[in-house]
Amino acid sequence: MASIFTRIINGEIPCYKVAEDDRYFAFLDINPLKRGHTLVVPKQETDYIFDLDDDTIAGMIVFSKKIAVAIKAAIPCKRIGVAVLGLEIPHAHIHLVPMDSMEDVNFKNPKLKLTPEEFKVIAEKIKKNIHL
Repeated sequence: MASIFTRIINGEIPCYKVAEDDRYFAFLDINPLKRGHTLVVPKQETDYIFDLDDDTIAGMIVFSKKIAVAIKAAIPCKRIGVAVLGLEIPHAHIHLVPMDSMEDVNFKNPKLKLTPEEFKVIAEKIKKNIHL
């Protein structure tokens, strides 16, 4: 059975897409730690990020960098934190989280509750700054 991320990539489940190319897909986390919290996934469904072949993982990092630069331009913050956890969804993914302190990337923090309109505005702000 396809992972929830594969179903999002295939358009079976709606998302707030930020960017995609032929190999990777980026969309807003619907349970964000901070405004602009984005997930980057390979279109190739692989459970564990370190099971990806070298070319795919390297490309995923380069794609993530472009998304992180766009997030930082769109969302006021000091840096973009990067986290790879991988236990909650069996599909490799990278979390990109705007941060002003280390505590901003603590996954035990309460998640933000944003409206669909707020998600749309955030996604559009990020999209305007992407250069793939």
